[in-house]
Amino acid sequence: MRVLAVSGSLRRDSHNTKLLRAAEELAPEGFEFELYEELESVPPYNEDRDGDEAPLGAAHLRARIADADALLIATPEYNSSVPGQLKNAVDWASRPVRAGALWGKPVVVIGASSGMYGAVWAQAELRKILATAGARVVDAEVAVSRAAERFDADGRLVDEEIRDELRAALDSLVAEVEPQLVAA
Repeated sequence: MRVLAVSGSLRRDSHNTKLLRAAEELAPEGFEFELYEELESVPPYNEDRDGDEAPLGAAHLRARIADADALLIATPEYNSSVPGQLKNAVDWASRPVRAGALWGKPVVVIGASSGMYGAVWAQAELRKILATAGARVVDAEVAVSRAAERFDADGRLVDEEIRDELRAALDSLVAEVEPQLVAA
């Protein structure tokens, strides 16, 4: 099962990128992870520039999503919502309407923040945005609050309860994707 992991943070030492690396470590056998690290190269969405020859950053994003069996997106929370660059990527991947790379794609949304709530508002907003874009949003949640305390100096997730939640989210993703892989 090919999973594209997308961090909504552009920060080098992002807690959300660390969370995705923990997911890769905890993933069940058969997971093939690709960490998408080019979010910053996706230009602002502009319908005038969309089409068969979309900008390279947007075209690459769409291709990576299309090649994946599922997505795992980790979002931080900026001003109680989704970071603009992540929302922008969803806008590109949702086009053309009802036929974009996100259409029918299983997605799990997780998140980490330095605050007390673990990016739960951003996660809820992103789930709504993805569902509207036609993705199949999997019912799973991992909210990592006070993220700086949850990772060690090497970036390893050390909170066992959150590790268990992350395993459960990945199991939910497998349950969503496996039937379509068997049918293919």
